[in-house]
Amino acid sequence: MKNRNKSITKATTKICLLCFITLSATGCYSVKKSVDRSYPNSKEIQWPEDYQPEESKFFVHNEIDINASAEIVWSVLIQADEWEDYYEGASNLKLIDNTDGRLAESTVFTWKTMGLDFTSTIKEFEAPYRLGWESNKKSIRGYHAWLIIPTENGCQLITSEAQHGFMTFLQKVFVPNKLERLHNEWLTQIKYKSENVEK
Repeated sequence: MKNRNKSITKATTKICLLCFITLSATGCYSVKKSVDRSYPNSKEIQWPEDYQPEESKFFVHNEIDINASAEIVWSVLIQADEWEDYYEGASNLKLIDNTDGRLAESTVFTWKTMGLDFTSTIKEFEAPYRLGWESNKKSIRGYHAWLIIPTENGCQLITSEAQHGFMTFLQKVFVPNKLERLHNEWLTQIKYKSENVEK
């Protein structure tokens, strides 16, 4: 009986190890593919040393063309107290020491996104072109960057996020496309709002 239990334990361990290696390899490939697909625009982002996309454990990139000026898009983006009204991925958002609901240099805000509570701090604020914040907790940390590039018909809005931590593995395995889908929805809503701002 003891030998039988030992054999079952060894077999289970081998299966788990094989699954772990397979899923890790698949996840790494998916991150590389996502980073490669983000070029050349993600290279324009001023990434902090700890969040270089090529070295991240999880990375998403989205972009959209908007028929509105960079200034209009910026004003919609930084009005953080309205995110919950149109973005499914944000809830319970509170800006610390802020009364007008808008992001500013060094703003700290708490919110729930991807089912987790985060405290985020603005690390880059260059109106109306560059915005970036860091979110940090024990199981996962990330840097979310925004870039607005003026174009002939308005601008291009780009967002990329690089992450590290244990939770990135679970994200790759169980919900690999969720964050990309949510960010795509966010961009689509910002586009709609920006193109329909009352003149």
